[in-house]
Amino acid sequence: MSDPISNFLTVIRNAYRANKETCDTRYSKIHLSIAEILKEEGYLRNVEKIDEDGKQYIRLSLKYVDETPAVTGIKRVSTPGRRLYFQSRDIPRTLGGLGVGILTTSRGILKDRDARRQNVGGEMICAIW
Repeated sequence: MSDPISNFLTVIRNAYRANKETCDTRYSKIHLSIAEILKEEGYLRNVEKIDEDGKQYIRLSLKYVDETPAVTGIKRVSTPGRRLYFQSRDIPRTLGGLGVGILTTSRGILKDRDARRQNVGGEMICAIW
């Protein structure tokens, strides 16, 4: 059984460890939504969807601060074998609020702060710091 979200997060993690400037990953709406949140939070420089030869993929431009990766940790929280759902008041804080949790909710893919603010719960996809 494969987990496309875990594969997406692993591509990002491995690209940072290899000190690459960009990395390409398969396109899906959920991957693009997660990447846009990471860009919005300052973990990525740029996100672009590319259509080439009938194939679609996402090109992520990685961000470094003084040659140190902007992402120090990225973790899949809910897995296909163990789904974790939280009500809005029970959503855990990543590193005491210093990191970002990403949830899939009835209102789309949201950051943990936005989900709490909108009073919606959902499945915790991943945490990044």
